Amino acid sequence: MIYFDNSATTKPFKEVLDTYVTVSENYFANPSSIHCKGGETERLIHQARKMTASLLHVKPSEIIFTSGGTEGNNLAIKGIALKHSERGKHLITTMTEHAATFESFKYLESIGFDVTYLPVDEKGRISLEKLEKSMRKDTILVSIMHVNNEVGTIQPILEAGNIIRKYPKAFFHVDNVQGITKVPLSLKEAHIDLCTMSGHKFHGLKGTGILYVREGVTLSPLFTGGSQEGKLRAGTENVAGIVATVKALRMSFDQMKPGVKKMEQIKRFLINELSHIPGVLVNTPETYSAPHIVNFSVENMKPEVLIHSLEENNVFVSTRSACSSKQGGASRVLVAMGFNETRATNAIRISLAYQNTMEEAERFIELLKESISKLQEVMR
Repeated sequence: MIYFDNSATTKPFKEVLDTYVTVSENYFANPSSIHCKGGETERLIHQARKMTASLLHVKPSEIIFTSGGTEGNNLAIKGIALKHSERGKHLITTMTEHAATFESFKYLESIGFDVTYLPVDEKGRISLEKLEKSMRKDTILVSIMHVNNEVGTIQPILEAGNIIRKYPKAFFHVDNVQGITKVPLSLKEAHIDLCTMSGHKFHGLKGTGILYVREGVTLSPLFTGGSQEGKLRAGTENVAGIVATVKALRMSFDQMKPGVKKMEQIKRFLINELSHIPGVLVNTPETYSAPHIVNFSVENMKPEVLIHSLEENNVFVSTRSACSSKQGGASRVLVAMGFNETRATNAIRISLAYQNTMEEAERFIELLKESISKLQEVMR
């Protein structure tokens, strides 16, 4: 099997699965219970929080455990907007955000907030000049994705943070779901107030996530009914999932340097090979892009047809983000980058993990060429 759909979800490390089972078996008590078993489970969460904070170079009190990227983005964006609306109702994001962010802003627009959607250039990058010109006295939130989930574009987060920090009313949220353990980012240096991460993107489990909330930042919770997670996320904690996710984060950071180097080599090979296949157009920019994502379009060919053809050879890729891959139609991200409707509709995404090999990439190119050739014959 050649699995090139790691931006949709990664395969959990075996050690992560073992940890989940062990914690589930031995620390099953409710951490809110006052007896000793509850205390043991609660201490495990505290240890996991300390480890996460250490890995991210922040304080344990700044770590909130969530169910993943969608919840983290919703909590950060809606939480800030609803909590601080008396300070202003102007919000800023980009045209190429993940649906969890984009739809959150659309919702806030529907209830009276004023949202500025920053355009991007042909590489998918925002203009820092346009960001600065968009900032207002009543701007209370700027949300920018670190690494785009469809094409891999890296946004200038550090520079954006230095602009936003000049406006004391404005908070800075970063969706780092695709960037964590693949593209370095210092939360402190970039002056980030809130940052979203998702466990199943770095070999953890689905239904787990992390939200960094800088000390002193207040949010309106989405879930109420308990004091868990600093009163920001009511409900009994997923203890086994939390501990397993922190293990996955630690293991991924341990493997990051050699893993990223290998992915960069494979990515360069893929882009070079794809560029030489007639009818194939590479959409991922060669500069300012992450090491693990390559997006391309095949002229006059529906992506789902090609994906199923590759699937017959045990090769797995995707169209766009998994959350919107079944919707069909043109990619909002590619349209925002200036590509025409057809190219934006025919896009396919390859996404790598540390475990992928150059041999897999070489075999993928062979099978892709065969699939395109066979499908073109059928379509004639």
